Parts: sequence; structure tokens; C-alpha cells
Amino acid sequence: KLRGWCNFFPSPLFTELVPSIMSNMLNPDAIFSNNEMSLSDIEIYGFDYDYTLVFYSKHLHTLIFNAARDLLINEHRYPAEIRKYDYDPNFAIRGLHYDVHRVCISIFVKGCVVDVQLKLFFFSCKALLMKIDAFHYIQLGTVYRGLSVVPDEEVIAMYDGSHVPLEQMSDFYGKSSQGNTMKQFMDIFSLPEMTLLSCVNEYFLKNNIDYEPVHLYKDVKDSIRDVHIKGIMYRAIEADIEKYICYAEQTRAVLAKLADHGKKMFLITNSPSSFVDKGMRFIVGKDWRDLFDVVIVQADKPNFFNDKRRPFRKVNERGVLLWDKIHKLQKGQIYKQGNLYEFLKLTGWRGSKVLYFGDHIYSDLADLTLKHGWRTGAIIPELRSEIKIMNTEKYIQTMTWLQTLTGLLEHMQVHRDPDSQMILEEWKKERKEMREMNRNFFNAQFGSLFRTDENPTYFLRRLSRFADIYMASLSCLLNYEPDYTFYPRRTPLQHELPGWSDQLCTGTFRIPFLQETVQVK
Repeated sequence: KLRGWCNFFPSPLFTELVPSIMSNMLNPDAIFSNNEMSLSDIEIYGFDYDYTLVFYSKHLHTLIFNAARDLLINEHRYPAEIRKYDYDPNFAIRGLHYDVHRVCISIFVKGCVVDVQLKLFFFSCKALLMKIDAFHYIQLGTVYRGLSVVPDEEVIAMYDGSHVPLEQMSDFYGKSSQGNTMKQFMDIFSLPEMTLLSCVNEYFLKNNIDYEPVHLYKDVKDSIRDVHIKGIMYRAIEADIEKYICYAEQTRAVLAKLADHGKKMFLITNSPSSFVDKGMRFIVGKDWRDLFDVVIVQADKPNFFNDKRRPFRKVNERGVLLWDKIHKLQKGQIYKQGNLYEFLKLTGWRGSKVLYFGDHIYSDLADLTLKHGWRTGAIIPELRSEIKIMNTEKYIQTMTWLQTLTGLLEHMQVHRDPDSQMILEEWKKERKEMREMNRNFFNAQFGSLFRTDENPTYFLRRLSRFADIYMASLSCLLNYEPDYTFYPRRTPLQHELPGWSDQLCTGTFRIPFLQETVQVK
């Protein structure tokens, strides 16, 4: 219908753009750069363990969800009926915010807006799970109370718009403090936590049970933590390692390549010694420690990067902690606890010659890049699946048409006659429908990890700030020589972009990070 309304828009051009874009596919195994970095400058490589050196199967999140749900019932006295809820791997995405304390004022009566000064209806909306963009705006249509979406009108009433003030957000490192009502879930392990929170919220709401959202949030958080601390998760994985650990991420090949080129390597993880040892034996081999110059377990990141008071302790072959003072970090040994300042003193590994990889943007990367000048690499497993979606013809068609609609709205809004205004309203409606379609390509509830509608997500804002490079897995390193330099694409600023119609007419639509930029070895 749009083509019939716009004589100036050449209809063949749209159909020509799609195959042109599809001929330049994005490479899901590429490494993407936020900051220029040459691997020739890197002498020391550091790694987290979980979701960096080792990847887990879909069964792990089900295990965590079920174990935490049972802890809620058995130790926190929650209703046994919540056992009817199973883990849904397609419900949540990383990077979402959870508003724990939100108490709302409704200004809607029977679906009609009333004068706030005349009528107010107070109600508690309990806690909300939502997606927020880089500018602190809530993406409407992605706000969930329990397992049900909250209508846009209600969200706007709650927040007096859709903006979340800075003082309500978590701090620079993603931590909640007094006065902050928002908790951001950045860890891959937080996916079952978000789902469990939503399921229990749903149960209470459906059964009209009054409850305190702050207590629910704390109890779920404690239960998820106990699944780790009490060893429930570790014992289950060790007992059936082939079920839970994915072997296909080529970790040994990456480590061997770095070792062959004379690079030093170290491991800093929060996981316990025996758990790491069994996992590394499975994915790398019994000689895995020979590849690492330093191995540190139960580091308690991010405190490891800030607390100067905790000394290192050596762990012997039986897992027993020794009491002798550590004067040197020896290859082949395993150390527990410690702190980064002692680590720097004992190794001398400082500054931009160190590259550290981790999956948690705050706990793994933030302090290292901001305070110590290390180079940082983020492991984002979701990246591979999102790029594969972006390479599909249906997605490219939808995005090309959506951009066209947006451009038409921008240029045609100057026409004020009734017929033009009617057409503009139809275009706005169609644009809204296509944005929802675009969101559903990735996740039916929350969309892409990296974008809201047009804006970057709050997650991507932090990723861009704390990670020099990012990739789907460490295996992506195998596609690059050890002296390769990563150059970030010069992203045009808004005032540097030509008009949308100029781009269409001159064929200057481009997608960065083309498949041919990586020569797979």
C-alpha cells in the first residue's frame, strides 16, 4: 500500500536492496571491536571459567531453576503449588531490569483517562521486569508483571512517562544501593533467576495472595545463590559432566594456539577448585594446568579486583588449603582467594599488554578496564544466534521496510492536509506493528539483547564501555592471527549521515562487519 501512495519512491529499489544486503552477510564467528586493539601488543591472556572457557548445555538452567524453586518451598516456606511452574528458556533475556519497589498510581478508570487532580486510584503493581535502553527509557511492550505484559498506558502512568531517573537505576557497576529500585540482571546464570521471580509473582497474583515484593526478590536471590554456594549445581555437573558441559567450543585449540605463540595465560574464577579441575580435564585434558602460568579459584570477583586485604592461599592436590605465605605464584599450582593488587605485585602483569576475557560485563571487566588499564574481551554467547537471525531474508526484508517507513514518516510529516494526516497515521500504525514483528524475531517478550526499537539497550551501553572487543565464544580467536589488529568501524554520528532518501537513491545502505572481513583459517 505504501508504494501506491509515494510516487517519488521507486518501487523496484526496495526489492533490489534485499538481495544486495543478503549478499553481504554478517559473520557469527567474527570478533567485534569497540576500541582499536592489536593482538601483537598482548603478551598475557587471562580468562574467567564459566561461560568463557566452558559452555553449558540447556539442562543447566533447568537444574538451577528447579533447585532454587525447591529451596523456596523447603527453606523459605513458599507454597508447594509453585512446583507446577517449569523453567522456560525462551522467557527472559540478559540485561533486563527488575523494579523491586514500584508502587503505582493509576489514573485510568474503566479505560478512560481522568483528571489526576480530581480522581486518583492507588494500587500496588508489585515488581516489574523490563527492558531499558541506553537513555534510561523503558521499551514499551516489554514490561512484565509476573508472566503477563503490562499495558503501555499503565506503564506510562506508573513512571509518569517511560523514563527511569538516574537515582533509581543501579550504580555504575550494576550494583543496587539505598535509593536504587532497579536491579539489572547481567549474568547468564541470572536467566533462571528472572524466570523464577516471574513465576512466583505470577502465582501470587493469580491467586490474589498479598505479598511483599522486596521479600520475594531477596528470597529468590538467596535461593539462586545457595544453589551455587551449597554446591548443588557443582555436584550435579560433576556427577553427569557430559550432560551439562558442551565440548564443542574448541577451548583447547585456542589455548594451544596461544601457548605455541609464547603467550602467558592465567585463570581467575569464582568457581571451586575440584569443579574447575574436573571441567577442564573434560574439555582440555588432564594436563590443562600446564597451559596456565597462574590459576586462581574462588576469587570472589568483583571483590577480588578491589579488596586489598585478602592474601592468596595455596590449594594442594587433595583440595586442602595451606597456611604458608605466598611469595610467588607458581605454574602448576592452584591458589584460592587473593586480590588483584597482590596478583599484580607478584606477576608484574600490568596495563595494556594484558587481555582478560569474561562473560559478566560488570564483575569480570569493568574494574579491569577502568582502574587497571587491562584490555578486555566480552564473551556474549547470544551474539551468534542473533547474527544468524539478522542474516535471514525475512529479517532483512522487515528491517528494510521498517527503515523505509521511518524515512517516509520523517519526510511526509510536513503535509498537514487531512488526507495526508490519515495516511501518516496508517504508516505509524504499520510501523508499530513491524517493530513488534522485529522484536519477535529474537525473543517474543523482550526482543534483542542489543537493541530496543532504534536505540541500543542499557546492556549494550555497558558492553561498549567496558569491553574492547566482544565475540560469541573464545573459538572466534581461531579465525585471527596473533598479530591481528581490530579496528572499530567509524559509526557515523547523526549529523554525519546523509538523508534517508539519498541513501536509498544512491544505494549507500551498508551493514558493518561483513562476512568477508574474517578469513576463516
